[in-house]
This record gives sequence, C-alpha cells and structure tokens, in this order.
Amino acid sequence: MTLPTFDDIKAAAARLQGVAHRTPVLTSSFLNGLTGNHLFFKCENFQRAGAFKFRGAYNALAQLLPEQRRRGVVAYSSGNHAQGVALAAKLLGISAKIVMPTDAPAAKLAATRGYGAEVILYHRYEEDRAAIAREIQQKEQRALIPPFDHPHIIAGQGTITLELFEQVGTLDILLAPVGGGGLISGNAIAAHQLSPATQIYGVEAEVANDAYLSLQKGERVSIPVPPTIADGMQVTSPGEITFAIMREHLAGVLLVSEEEIKNAVRLVLERMKILIEPTAAVPVAAALKNEPAWRGKRIGIIVSGGNIDMAKLVTILA
Repeated sequence: MTLPTFDDIKAAAARLQGVAHRTPVLTSSFLNGLTGNHLFFKCENFQRAGAFKFRGAYNALAQLLPEQRRRGVVAYSSGNHAQGVALAAKLLGISAKIVMPTDAPAAKLAATRGYGAEVILYHRYEEDRAAIAREIQQKEQRALIPPFDHPHIIAGQGTITLELFEQVGTLDILLAPVGGGGLISGNAIAAHQLSPATQIYGVEAEVANDAYLSLQKGERVSIPVPPTIADGMQVTSPGEITFAIMREHLAGVLLVSEEEIKNAVRLVLERMKILIEPTAAVPVAAALKNEPAWRGKRIGIIVSGGNIDMAKLVTILA
C-alpha cells in the first residue's frame, strides 16, 4: 500500500496550475456571529465540473503512460468523480467510460455525458459498481481510476489546503466531508505538514457513518448503502489507503442529521448567496452545531461541490 506524501501534493499542484481553478474563500459575518468562530469557506463548488473531484481526477489521468492513454480509462462514481474524470479525459484526449447509479442526480448524469464520457448505468442497491468497472477494465484494458482510494487521487485533492493556507493563513480546525475519504485524507496530509497543531475533523451524515464506526473500532467497517440526502456519502466503507491516513491524522469524525444537512444548504443559500450540494453542507452543519470547545477558533470548511439536482433542491427549500 503506497501512501501519498506532501511532496506528491506539491507535484499535483504543479500539474493543476493553470488547469484547475484556484477557488475563492468566502466568509460570513452572520455565520461567524452565530457560531462565535471565524469560518473560512473554501468554495470548491466553483471548481471546474462543480466539485473538488476534478483535482484528483486530472492529477491521476495526467500521470498515465502513453499506452494507457491510448486504451482509455474507466471509473465509477455517484456523480462528482464521474464529472471530474470525464472533463479531465476530454482535456487530455482520453476515452472514458463511467459506471454511474440509475438514481444519480440528473444534472450529474447530463454533465458527465456532456463532457464526452460514455455512461454505464447500474442499480445502486443491487449491483456492485466496482465489480462492473473491473470487468470493463479487464475486457478493454482500460486504466481504472477509483473515486478515492488511489495515491494520485488523494494527492490531487490535497491541493485544496495548499491554496487555503496561502489564502487565509493557518487554521485551528479544518472540517471536510467524508465519503470514501479521499478529500479528507489528502487535505489532512497537507494541513499537518503546514500546521501540525491544526485539528482535522471529518464529518459524516449520521446514517452514513462508516468512517466514524471504522475509527471507533480501529479497522474498516462496512455498512449497507446509506439512505442519505448527501449522495456523495453513499459509500459503504472507507478505502484502505484513506483509512490508514485518517487513523494517523484525524482528531475525530463528527456526525450530523439529515435535517441539519438540509438546514445548512438553506442557510448558506440564504445568507451567503451560494448554492452547495448536500454533501458539501455536511461540514457546514458541523460548524453550525458548534462544539462546546470551539470559541474564537479559526475554522476552515472545505465546501466540496455545488452539483445539486434541482428537484432535490426544491424539496430542501420546501
């Protein structure tokens, strides 16, 4: 098992220079007053393809050998990784096939196809997406680009915190959502290299608590596909590489309810005038819950994406 390093993250940042957006950091005096902390929102909802996933996908595809590029790639994703791989493949002239669930948000399906990738649909609760992707990989000799458990993917995601610390300085606390763990892992490595005292927390939906349970038990735990509105968290277990990094770097995993997630989407839209998807609202919800020990803290929140299905948004706003 190869763990990515801080040097890998710096190399990824060089590859992404001029390709990925350097996303803005926003603040809100209202939310600062509400929590008693200084909140810094790193807005990956303004990233290319609408989410942080483009960073890792491009970093992985850019390192493929010429023969691998010729054969193309295959990936599996509930949405944002799909779009990230599809766009990266388009920019690099690589054929891409993406395995996506039938209930993926319509906007994410449309965008993935719009970038030129071929979408293979599967049933989330009855079929194994990874197995489908591996079958395509073996049959067509495509390179498999997993959504989180890969050193190049993790290193690409870690470039977010490189930017964040350049933009606002060091932080007391860093919050990020946890699906498979690629986002929190890469950024934990970067944060602790730049500021060893920073406390790093992953945040999950209460019904999607596989990382929380895994850290409690000290080994990877699998759960059924969780029925959460945060579709980026409908993962059943953390990755092998990401779990090893989380065990080393995380201060803990916090949990928020479905209603708290919806409230965070609404509050950010109302007060900050930005649209974020439910998975991105999960760490925002944790900041709003306001841990008793957090007062006057500088808290960075990685807002992972803004690709929300309009029908789902209407339901949340209603």
